[in-house]
Amino acid sequence: MIDLGVNIDHVATLRQARRTYEPDPVWAAVEAELGGADCITVHLREDRRHIVDRDVELLRQNVQVKLNLEMAATDEMVGIACRLKPEMCTLVPEGRHEVTTEGGLDVAGQEARMKNVVQRLRDAGIFVSLFIDADLQQVEASSRVGAQACEIHTGPYAHAFYAGGRDIESAAAQTELQKVGAAGSAIVELGMRFNAGHALNYSNVQPIAALPNVRELHIGHSIVSRAVFVGLREAVREMKRLIRS
Repeated sequence: MIDLGVNIDHVATLRQARRTYEPDPVWAAVEAELGGADCITVHLREDRRHIVDRDVELLRQNVQVKLNLEMAATDEMVGIACRLKPEMCTLVPEGRHEVTTEGGLDVAGQEARMKNVVQRLRDAGIFVSLFIDADLQQVEASSRVGAQACEIHTGPYAHAFYAGGRDIESAAAQTELQKVGAAGSAIVELGMRFNAGHALNYSNVQPIAALPNVRELHIGHSIVSRAVFVGLREAVREMKRLIRS
């Protein structure tokens, strides 16, 4: 059965836009849980542009489902993770110039560094996932450095789906979907968990959810956007119904 991880970063984005105290991501996590979220995901960026340290501290104390901390592979972030001990950490690339994460980690190009970071997190009892592109070289490198899961970057698929008139039968969408599926098969063959996420929404999620062996989908912006109109609890319920049907 596929689990839904709800990323609540953009609740914090709204708060930070006014430099105030609301809406509170901790409250958002509760609403997401009541809607059926299996996991709460937050990205503590180095520049603290949305989620801040206070949020992660309170979420660690209050979240009743799995907490997934997305983070760069830096000494500062590893220290925070080892102290707070979320159930899962997802290592992601990070750039100050980007609006959102623009691609997967280059694990193959920095294996020694990534192996050290993964081992430190695993020694702290944290399940480690790597956010990578649908590239077999990166899948194999993720296995070598000790990752327990790979989250495949579905942005290229989502963009091809949109550019092709939101038609899953379009050649570009099919090509990207097959890349995600092939990467997922390799992940499972190497003994890791196959997760996926990025730019998934209510229109494009089901073909990804239908791929063999996908275990978790991590979705944020689309759910928070839908929540503006129907509330966060209902937005999570709608997404969960889609991925499980």
